Amino acid sequence: MSAQEFRALHEQPPLVLPNAWDAGSARAVEAAGARAIATTSAGVSWAAGVEDAGGLNRATAIAALRAIVAAVSVPVTADVESGYGDVEATVTEVLEAGAAGINLEDSDDGVLLDPAVQAARIAAARRVAIALGADLVINARTDTWLLGDGAGTIDRAKLYAEAGADVLFVPGVVDPPTIRALVQASPLPLNVMVRPGAPTVAELAELGVCRISVGPAITAGAYGLASAAAHELLTTGTYQVLDTAADLGKHNNLLR
Repeated sequence: MSAQEFRALHEQPPLVLPNAWDAGSARAVEAAGARAIATTSAGVSWAAGVEDAGGLNRATAIAALRAIVAAVSVPVTADVESGYGDVEATVTEVLEAGAAGINLEDSDDGVLLDPAVQAARIAAARRVAIALGADLVINARTDTWLLGDGAGTIDRAKLYAEAGADVLFVPGVVDPPTIRALVQASPLPLNVMVRPGAPTVAELAELGVCRISVGPAITAGAYGLASAAAHELLTTGTYQVLDTAADLGKHNNLLR
């Protein structure tokens, strides 16, 4: 499916994006009924055996993205963190891999970038897409709430919108009053990242949220299952935790 089709999904909110980290998880997410798939850089990092937020390089991220795009028929949007040192090169490879969108964040190593610098990076990403004759849905992630500068969120949103962003992603915000205020003030549709205890999808839709993702939560759940199952096997010698695991034949058939 094309980026134009992915863009259109934002016009029928809420767009719910379960995050995947490899081809197998992407097929499972698609089979569950997802209309599009978002990658999680944390999940891709962990699958590659490196830490999140700094351990992943462009080559590994793009290789995972190519495998995911090849495994599914729905649009895929790529979490490219802060651009792997060269936003233009990264966006070029993302588009060549067949992705329909990107997340581009405005922090690096736990420090917020100057908003004008991030706006220039968003503009660069848009220029690359135009030069390649491609559409690209740019999800401008701002880490203002994660890093204690929530008051600057809307000013950043305005700059990012002018630079060519399509959606504002504000991870860390889950309380309804703040979400409603952001929806009302932002010049861009709002993407939030949910976790246990967050409002439901229906409640977020009522608040005006356009796009909902879960970040690395599904990946963490999968690794949590692996850890718990191994612990049970090695201590009690039983296998009850595996009752919640995927049906082996069913999942294998997804990849045929």
